[in-house]
Amino acid sequence: MTRSGSAAVADGLGQEAAARFTGLLERAVAALGGPPVAVRPLGLRDAFRVADREAPAGTVPVALYGHQAVVGPLPGDGPGCALCLERRWQAVRSVALRDALELGGGTRAAGGWPYAHAFAADTLAALVVSAGSGAAGAAGRVFPAVWVLDLRGGGVRRYPLVPDPECPVCGTPEADTARALDPEPAPKYRPGAFRTRPVEAYAIEVAAFANPLCGALGPSLVQDVSSTSTSATIGCFSMRSGEYLRETFWGGHTDSFDRSARVGVLEGLERYAGMRSRSRTTSVTGSLNGFGPEAVDPRVVGLYSEAFHRDNPRVRPFDPDREIPWVWGWSLRDREPRLVPEVLTYYHAPGLENRFVQESSNGCASGGSLAEAAYFGLMEVVERDAFLLTWYGRQPLPEIDPATSSRASTRAMVDRLALYGYRARFFDTRIGFPIPVVTAVAERFDGGPGRMCFGAGAGLDPESALDSALCEIATDAVNLPGRTERDEERLRAMAADFDLVTALHDHPLVYGVPEMGRHADFLLRGPSRGPLRPVSSLLGPEGVSDDVAVDLARCVEAVAAGGFDVVVVDQTLPEQRALGLHTVSVLVPGLLPIDFGWSRQRALGMPRMRTALREAGLRGRDLEPADLNPAPHPFP
Repeated sequence: MTRSGSAAVADGLGQEAAARFTGLLERAVAALGGPPVAVRPLGLRDAFRVADREAPAGTVPVALYGHQAVVGPLPGDGPGCALCLERRWQAVRSVALRDALELGGGTRAAGGWPYAHAFAADTLAALVVSAGSGAAGAAGRVFPAVWVLDLRGGGVRRYPLVPDPECPVCGTPEADTARALDPEPAPKYRPGAFRTRPVEAYAIEVAAFANPLCGALGPSLVQDVSSTSTSATIGCFSMRSGEYLRETFWGGHTDSFDRSARVGVLEGLERYAGMRSRSRTTSVTGSLNGFGPEAVDPRVVGLYSEAFHRDNPRVRPFDPDREIPWVWGWSLRDREPRLVPEVLTYYHAPGLENRFVQESSNGCASGGSLAEAAYFGLMEVVERDAFLLTWYGRQPLPEIDPATSSRASTRAMVDRLALYGYRARFFDTRIGFPIPVVTAVAERFDGGPGRMCFGAGAGLDPESALDSALCEIATDAVNLPGRTERDEERLRAMAADFDLVTALHDHPLVYGVPEMGRHADFLLRGPSRGPLRPVSSLLGPEGVSDDVAVDLARCVEAVAAGGFDVVVVDQTLPEQRALGLHTVSVLVPGLLPIDFGWSRQRALGMPRMRTALREAGLRGRDLEPADLNPAPHPFP
C-alpha cells in the first residue's frame, strides 16, 4: 500500500485502527497465498473531482466504509477500475453524505473504527483470495464483479459493477465527429413487433443497475404493488445540478415484474444517456450564423416567449451570433451531417449559461439496432406533436372502438379499467402525417377525484399505437384518486392558478381535480363525429413491413413530405453497446416540442400551432390566440 493510501485509510479509520487492521489483513492474505491488496476508505473525498486510481497495478482493491468492506474490481476482470467503483458508490449515497462530499463540507470519522480485529481481517482475506482465484465464477458476465462483506454479521453479496464512462482513469471517450448514421436492415423478431429482439434476449442483469452498493441507475428497484392493473417497477438515480440533486425516475409497466424490471433498466439507461454526453468529447463551438444551413436552427425547434425571459432573467435568450456548444447529428432525410445545439439533444448538458431552453427526453429512444431506436424516437416526436396540436387547438377527434382490437390483452385491460371505475376512451390523432397516432383517456365514471388521465402512442401498426397509449393510462389511473386526495390542497391551488404548474408531474396530476375536466370537453363532450371507428381503420394502405428499417424509411419519407427534416444524434453509452443496444435522440425541427411548466410552453408560440390543423383539413382557417386551450396540457 502506498504512503498516501496509508494516510487516507488512517484519516478514515483512525491512525491506530488503520495500522492494526492493515497489518492483520496483509498477513492473513499472505498466509492464504493471496495477491497483494490496496486498502482505501470510502466517503472521504468527492470521487467526481479526482483522477487517480488509488490501487497500484497488480493489487486487489479493498475499500472500507462503516461496517462494509468492498473487494474489487479485480485486475483484468474486464473494463472498470477502483475509481469507477468509488464514483458509482458515491452516486447512490444519501443526500446528506453527497452534499458533504460534493459541496465542500467534508466528512470525518465519528469515533474509533470497531472492526480492526483479527476475525474481520481473516474473513476479508478469505474473500479476497476466493474472489481473486475466480471461485465466484465469471462465465457469462457482461460487467466485472465486486463483493461486499458485512463486517457485523459476515454476510457477503456480489454485485456487477457497470464501468463509469466518465471515469477519468479508465474511461475511453470517443471524439464527436460528423459521421453517417444510415440504418442497416433490421428484421423484426416476430410479426406485429417493431423490435429486432425481445427484451428477454438482452443480457440485462438488473442488479448491475439497481443495487445499494454501486447501482449504475440507483440503489434499488421497487415493485409497485399498489398498481393493480400492471406489474409496475420504479427506480431512480440522482445527478447534481448546481447545489441540488436532481432525481430522475425510470421504470417499466408490463404484465410481469421481471419484464417490467428489464424494460425499466432500458428506460433508465436511455435517460442516463440523454442527459449529457458521457462517452463522447464534444468540441464544436460556434454560432448559428457562422455555421449556416448545416446546423439545426433553434428558432425552428422552438424558443421561450419574451415574457418568460422577462420573468427569468438568468435564462439568456438564444442569439444566432452567440457561440454555443454543438454536437454532430445526421439528417435521415438528406443523408448528410447536421450540427445540433448540445442543449437540444443532451437535456442536462453542463453549462447553465448555454441552456436557453430546458429540453426533455422527447425523441430519445433505445433499440437493438440503429433503425429500431430511430423509429421509436421518431414515433415519440410525432405522437407528442399530434397530442399538443389536439390539446391546445381544442380539436375534436374521431373516437376509436377498443372492442374492435384484435388483441385480447387490450380488450381485457379496457374491461379491467372499467372495474376500477374508469372508462378507457381512444381517439384517432393523425394530424398531417399518415402515421397512426392514438390518444387515450381514462375517464372516471362518477367524475370524482382522480377525474382523468391521458396517454398517447404512435406507430405504423395501430394496434401497437393503441396498446402503448393504453399502457400509460392503465398504470396511472388506478392510483390517481389516492394521489389526488393526498395532494388535494396543492392540486386545487394549481387548478386555480396555472402559473403554479411548474414540474413534469404537475401536468397530469392537476387533471385529477374534478373541475379540470371541463378543459377536455372539446374531446370528450364535443359534437358527435359519427360512429366509433374500428382500430383497423387507422392502418395505412401499405401496412407494415417485416423490417424496422423499412418502416423507419417510410415514416421519414412521410415527415419529409410535410417539409420537415429528421435529425438523429447517437447517444449510445459503452454499457449499452455491451448489451447490444443503441440509443438516439431524434429531432424534427418545426414539430411542436413538449415542455413541462406552464410558463415554458414553446408550442403556443410556434407557427405550426396556428397552421397545422388547417393544413390537415381539420379547420377552415389558421388558429388565433383566442382559439387556444387556456389550460396546460395533461401529458404524463
